[in-house]
Amino acid sequence: MSSLFNIAQFPTGSYIILEGEKKATNFYIIKEGKVRLKRDRPVANEKFSETLGPGDFFGVIGAMSRYPQIESAVAMTNVSLISVSNNHFGELIQKNAPIAMKIIRYFIIKLRQFGHSTKAPQRIITAEAAQEEDIERLFEMGEYYFGEGHTESAAYCYQSYLKYLPKGPLSSKSRERLMSLDKPFELPMVDSSNRIYNNGEIVFLESEPGSELFIVQGGRVKIVKMVGGQEVLLNIMKVGDIFGEMALIDDQPRSASAIAIDQVDLLAISKKNFESMSKTQPQLMSRIITLLSERIWNAYKLLANAMISDMNDRIADMLLTLVEKNRVKIKPRETYNYNLTIEDFLKMLGLGIRDYPVMKKYLAMTKYVKLNGDVLVCTDLGLLEKTVLLHRDSQKAGKSGEHSK
Repeated sequence: MSSLFNIAQFPTGSYIILEGEKKATNFYIIKEGKVRLKRDRPVANEKFSETLGPGDFFGVIGAMSRYPQIESAVAMTNVSLISVSNNHFGELIQKNAPIAMKIIRYFIIKLRQFGHSTKAPQRIITAEAAQEEDIERLFEMGEYYFGEGHTESAAYCYQSYLKYLPKGPLSSKSRERLMSLDKPFELPMVDSSNRIYNNGEIVFLESEPGSELFIVQGGRVKIVKMVGGQEVLLNIMKVGDIFGEMALIDDQPRSASAIAIDQVDLLAISKKNFESMSKTQPQLMSRIITLLSERIWNAYKLLANAMISDMNDRIADMLLTLVEKNRVKIKPRETYNYNLTIEDFLKMLGLGIRDYPVMKKYLAMTKYVKLNGDVLVCTDLGLLEKTVLLHRDSQKAGKSGEHSK
């Protein structure tokens, strides 16, 4: 390693990173020795602790996202670590592309784990049956868009169904629909990495096999999912955003659809050229890992919040998480305007308007969080943080007691 990457030594029993630590700028790759990762609030079947050895890494989420650490790391033996600054991640990729791929694979597995943590167990079916079941949803989505009068979207759905199940049970109906729309049976061939989509055109569909990630070069893309026969908006991707990255690591179907808003200019990156681009465009890989770090941090925070049983503690935890997410400096008597109504905030907690009295009760007992017109405002971020940390310490002490029995 060059002088860009320092060697750090830690004796047995010393903390290397601490959960909740702010402004971490470095992550670590283990050169020699063993390190234990500890989590005060494990989620989605995570373990309270795990042991890492040479070649493993830790601290990437905090360093690359620049959010507070979500786990602690303790030296189990005397350890020698390669310390990498987030500013020098591009240089690391150029020198050691496999470690970047290892980090990305780990992150995407973690996101899959978080994403499936709240879903009910699925019935056991064969891989072939599962794939066919997914593809049949393409026809269902075609019917939805056909009924809404979105002919281009409907045609894409029918064409995609025929591409993957040309002799499927709904293939005849798909062809009939396409004939009625005066559309060809086949999707147009795409062989360029630079793609232009017009308003309403589908980039990819939920349940389609995926093999590319996309970077928005111009315009906007909406990410939507069909829930209960209706299209639900999940996100809007803008210039510089990356989406569809899950497809680069595994062969699972797309979990949502991507549809152009206005005219959109996208850069498509396939599995085939992904690893080679890590050497030629290391800053792209750095950007992807930063994005995944932020997504993991957000997903972890949402899952950890949902595990809090006391509603007042849960509200306070979410209020602090939103402040941290926006990288606001926390200090005593500092005011922060959330620009959120009570209804908006309840939705973030997975609650509805029927839970309005719960929030009103919290506001009545908490003098430093109030309504300014229709939006929530905290008048003392220092006190909010102190309250949340006291709750977390209390939870930690309770769990330590449980484990000691």
